[in-house]
Amino acid sequence: MQSPTSVVVPPAVEATRWVAVASVLGLIVLGLAWELWLAPLRPGGSWWALKVLPLCIPVAGLLRRRMYTYRWVSLLVWPYFIEGVVRATSEHGPGVPLAVLETLLTLVLFAACVLHVRLRLRSVKP
Repeated sequence: MQSPTSVVVPPAVEATRWVAVASVLGLIVLGLAWELWLAPLRPGGSWWALKVLPLCIPVAGLLRRRMYTYRWVSLLVWPYFIEGVVRATSEHGPGVPLAVLETLLTLVLFAACVLHVRLRLRSVKP
């Protein structure tokens, strides 16, 4: 028997939740590693590592299934997408694969957020 506070979440919604959380965490780790060790703009690290701070804000909301968080994260992701595309096409060396990975992670995050919102709205019974 279920308690009144428990909510049955469809498996597809739960899957999109975990894909979104993994993508955000992947972007945070990639951004820090990229700017501090793998291919920093300056030797020894770069202040550009601070770009991951806005990505830390939505993690709690994504884990708590807050619909509003999924909606605004789908908008927050686009500057990271633009950075990935620009750096993938303008840099040379180890930064290019990192930029491609950033671009792919942003696309996965956007798709997971959009699917999560759609599936949750469909699962709500009128």
